[in-house]
Amino acid sequence: MSTYNIAEFSRVVGVAVKTLQRWDREGRLVPTRTPGNRRVYTDDHLAQATGLVRKAVARKTVVYMRVSSPAQKPDLENQYVSLQQFCIASGIAVDEWVKEVGGGLNFTRPQFLKIVDSIVLGQIEQLVIAHKDRLVRFGYEMIEHLCQRHGCKLTVMNVESLSPEQEMIQDMLAVVHCFSSRLYGLRNYRKALRKALENDTGTQDPPEPNA
Repeated sequence: MSTYNIAEFSRVVGVAVKTLQRWDREGRLVPTRTPGNRRVYTDDHLAQATGLVRKAVARKTVVYMRVSSPAQKPDLENQYVSLQQFCIASGIAVDEWVKEVGGGLNFTRPQFLKIVDSIVLGQIEQLVIAHKDRLVRFGYEMIEHLCQRHGCKLTVMNVESLSPEQEMIQDMLAVVHCFSSRLYGLRNYRKALRKALENDTGTQDPPEPNA
């Protein structure tokens, strides 16, 4: 089980240290104490804090749009127009529109990570996307599970026309290149290892003749 001091826990939960101190005084989130009387938080406290943050913060509806490269910005605008019409027709009141340029295989996109953090903190009530691969190219089920665990409704228009085919081809080529590079590196490693073993065997002293 992970443990955090108050400064670390403050960063993880996304609330000020003073807020954690106040929750402790009020008995709403009481940490354990070290022999030196310092506060220590665990994963159980993290679960409690998530619930407190969810109650304290007004939850919002976010629409997320993505394309892989700057050259595809017209597709980004198409997503915006289509999603705007979809939300109006569905009676969805949107609090925040998020646009991002980055590959679907890139899990370190700043806006994407910000949304994931907000979901974990219980700050997003509903996330709307045009197509599953606008969120991630692979691993969508994992994000879907994350939303379910943290009370975030994930709404997908699932419109194929808003998922550029050229993007998928680029992502597939990236996957092939990645694995090809690994296989090439593995082959080079095997060759180097075999050569080293052969050299090592060749430099051993020959056996002495029998007397």
